[in-house]
Amino acid sequence: MDPKIENLLQRIRALEDELEVQMALAHAELGMHLENGRIEFEEAVRRRHRAIKKNLLRYIVGAKPLVLLTAPVIYSLIVPFVLLDLFTTIYQHACFPVYGIPRVKRKDYVIFDRRYLGYLNLIEKINCAYCSYANGVVAYVREVGSRTEQYWCPIKHARRLLGAHPRYAHFVAYGDAQGYRDEFDALRTEVRKTHDQ
Repeated sequence: MDPKIENLLQRIRALEDELEVQMALAHAELGMHLENGRIEFEEAVRRRHRAIKKNLLRYIVGAKPLVLLTAPVIYSLIVPFVLLDLFTTIYQHACFPVYGIPRVKRKDYVIFDRRYLGYLNLIEKINCAYCSYANGVVAYVREVGSRTEQYWCPIKHARRLLGAHPRYAHFVAYGDAQGYRDEFDALRTEVRKTHDQ
């Protein structure tokens, strides 16, 4: 890999690590910590959360009519998300062992922790669970797809790709035929050594 690109990737990783530290500090300032893997808030924070919680009836009555009318459209996407989740899980369980690629841990992507927020009413918690599921499935599928892409076709696109997955930076440049032949086996070996964070 080009040393300049490798240097940029190292700087990005350092910034991501720094971001994690800052987020942990922000959680501490909000009176939150993890206790035996469970999210805990200080009692004073829990009281403030309950005081801020919107009344369920007022929340529904205060919603704009068009928002209420579009809710079934939003929630109708649960069917394709569940199917995508199911088929992706079947795919990786059937194919990844054949390729020697470690399976993606779905539980690291589909996370339901917003239900512990005392300032959300029932509908807000349902909405948050739906968004957590939908975006978690997309992230899970993206990781399965990125491992598949690295195994079968680790080549960058000619045009800039918005929202590229983290593996993409290591792919061979578009049009670099010799680089593709030289690096293909190494990239396959690398994806086989993947460990989830």
